[in-house]
Amino acid sequence: MPKYIPRRADYRHFTTVPTRWADQDALRHVNNAVYYMYFDTAVAGFLHGTGILDGHHSEVTAVVVETLCRHHAPAFFPDVLAVGLRVASIGTSSIRYEIGIFREGEDTACAEGHFIHVHVDRREMSRTRPVPDALRAALVPLMVQPAPG
Repeated sequence: MPKYIPRRADYRHFTTVPTRWADQDALRHVNNAVYYMYFDTAVAGFLHGTGILDGHHSEVTAVVVETLCRHHAPAFFPDVLAVGLRVASIGTSSIRYEIGIFREGEDTACAEGHFIHVHVDRREMSRTRPVPDALRAALVPLMVQPAPG
């Protein structure tokens, strides 16, 4: 049975990310490790846009505890990518973000994965803290059912 490849319609929020010459590897496609930077850009950009988590002043911050990327097709410089974001689950202290990366004019993801944040005390960086209510409310429009296996 063919594996499900996410489509643009599966995501709720998009960030545009231009590839850079330096993103390519010796095979002239975007290097696999660079996709994690695109994931981070999409999540951090959304969070920054909410104004809720301030890494310098708020009592709570988020740290990545797990990330995964599946590659379906290559991307190349000078592609301008659409990075889709959705939220699959919000726990007491954690959030599972799911990300899809799309080349211009393509409906299926060239790469997709997830990113799990755990919220912690900013000063101690070890004691978990609840997801702030304001952030939880900001994430509701991004909620979807978890991705198929």
